[in-house]
Amino acid sequence: MKRILNNAVSLIVLMIVLLLIIPLNTFFLDVMIILNIAISMIILLISMNIKEALEFSIFPSMLLVTTLFRIGINISSTRSILGNSGTAGAVIRAMGDFVLQGNVVVGVIIFLIIVLVQFLVITKGAERVSEVAARFTLDAMPGKQMAIDADLGSGLINEQEAKERRHKIQKEADFFGSMDGATKIVKGDAVMSLIITAVNFLGGCIIGMVQGGMTFTDVLSVYSIATVGDGLVSQIPSLLISTATGMIVTRAVAEDSLNIDVTRQFTAQPKAIMMAGGVLAVLLAVPGMPKFQMAVIALVLMLGGWRLTRRMEEAAVPAADAALPGAMGAMDAEQMQVTEEENFKDINSVYSLISVEPIEMEFGYSLIPLVDEASGGKMIDRIVIFRRQYAQEMGLVIPSIRLRDSSSLNTNQYVIKIKGEEVARGEILVDYYLALEPPNPEKELEGIDTIEPAYGIPSKWITVDKKEMAEIYGYTVIDPLSVMLTHLSETVRKHAHELLNRQEVVRLVENMKKQSQELVDELIPAIISYGNFQKILTNLLKEGIPIKDMETIMETIVDSSMTVKDVETITENIRVALKRTITRKFCEGGSMKVVTLDAELEKNIITSLTNGEHGMYLALSPDVMQNVITQLSDEVKKFHDFGQAPLVLTSQVVRVHFYHLIEQFFPDVYVLSFNEINNNIQIQAIGNITL
Repeated sequence: MKRILNNAVSLIVLMIVLLLIIPLNTFFLDVMIILNIAISMIILLISMNIKEALEFSIFPSMLLVTTLFRIGINISSTRSILGNSGTAGAVIRAMGDFVLQGNVVVGVIIFLIIVLVQFLVITKGAERVSEVAARFTLDAMPGKQMAIDADLGSGLINEQEAKERRHKIQKEADFFGSMDGATKIVKGDAVMSLIITAVNFLGGCIIGMVQGGMTFTDVLSVYSIATVGDGLVSQIPSLLISTATGMIVTRAVAEDSLNIDVTRQFTAQPKAIMMAGGVLAVLLAVPGMPKFQMAVIALVLMLGGWRLTRRMEEAAVPAADAALPGAMGAMDAEQMQVTEEENFKDINSVYSLISVEPIEMEFGYSLIPLVDEASGGKMIDRIVIFRRQYAQEMGLVIPSIRLRDSSSLNTNQYVIKIKGEEVARGEILVDYYLALEPPNPEKELEGIDTIEPAYGIPSKWITVDKKEMAEIYGYTVIDPLSVMLTHLSETVRKHAHELLNRQEVVRLVENMKKQSQELVDELIPAIISYGNFQKILTNLLKEGIPIKDMETIMETIVDSSMTVKDVETITENIRVALKRTITRKFCEGGSMKVVTLDAELEKNIITSLTNGEHGMYLALSPDVMQNVITQLSDEVKKFHDFGQAPLVLTSQVVRVHFYHLIEQFFPDVYVLSFNEINNNIQIQAIGNITL
């Protein structure tokens, strides 16, 4: 029995196909017609009581099945009409007699009006709405996916909720795509109904007059009843299904069932109802109008609107009372405090207070519209784009960024925190633009002097009307959101090595297993532990080296581990293996401007290396260190004119030690070795640091 129920739909479709071939007697034909009308009513009522289209996701398939069912019934009824001298069951005859009522012309005209209304109004309108809904649903998919990624990135939803929302978006796209095609079936069904009606009438006339010897009057009487009745029992279910189609595809912004939505939204506008009643009352002055009917309807509308207005005013009084501060509000606050205290009696609840977010961004009150999506803020969308770009560029997925407002900040300030501690702060003016000053501006621009927070460039906050003039004068004009996003992205880049925790390393390794299972099994844990592998990746990220080419990194570790165990030395070997990546990152136009070290200075650095408990470290004299820092400070200033990151070029032996020497003084200076640069790159030394 269970197997039969599981395959019931397949059996029904098979039976419908058999209707096209096997003739039915009038009893079974009546059963099929009644069943067709009942199913159509059920589908219409379901479409009116659902909140969203996906609650009736089988509708496109049902549309095809019911259309096939109607065609099968039409063919069976046509066979019966033409083969049994116009006799096709009690339902068809009753429908024909009811509509014609002794007047063939009037009955045929009414039937044609029903068909044309369905074909030209309902079916054509539903078809157009389906096309638009399908196109806009598909066009909106990338934006909806980005919104889900933004909510996931900001911590508003978890991975499971994001997966469910993505699945729902995909189902919506599939549904409306199917509906776009399914409405063509409804349109074809309406056309086919007209053709079958014409065939029944013309075929009946020919058969009755040629084979049956009937007069034209008799033929017209017999076959017109059968033809119109057959057309109606087909068109009524078709009309119901077409209406259901229109209901389904227009449920885009529904909050509840159609009945509830109509009642709620009409009763929410009592003034419109009263005005309509007033207009009808004015129309009573028009001569010839039916006074009684119009007066009753006008009175009902005005009284109904007045009653709804009173009800809304009565409902607004308790809401206003609830908004007033009083004893009840104080009691609620006290109950909330007690509830919170009860909550923290559980020691597990206290642990939630000591967790820190990897990245946080706090805003003053004035900056909330830039972040809040309900107010049109694009902050979350831009963060999603940045996370994707950074992952593609550096091979590291930035963790979720927690966004929150803070009453402790000034209204125009924002703070960026890494692991709970502030690392950057900025202040922006929402209704202004930031104009970055060029080296030699053509003309001084009026504005509020400030410093660009990400790169420390002298700038001015200017009003919107000065934007075009600033661009003419050579200023680079940036909107407030871009200023904040640039500061956030640069801060994340600078502290990316701190965001690479053990859990993320495990994820990167697991992702690598999909590409090279054998390499990962050979490397971890036989050759290197997760902890040391994390140190190597952290060293690379700290100096801005992408870790995207994980296969090369792992293979270099395997090759180096045969002779070297020191993490720093293995990192240097990896940098040499990634020379193409490093060259691409720091080279522009086939040339590279650098500051070099004098041979005597490098020799002095090498002789100053001392072996300690934690490996080799540099022990330069204070005078030499001060001299090197002073010279490098002067050389770094030259790079501001070139628009290039400051680069220092050394030998491979000296590179890591010189980097450790200057990193605390010049965190934005990159130190490269000759072995990390491709041979086809033209190196231009713009300075030299000597001993």
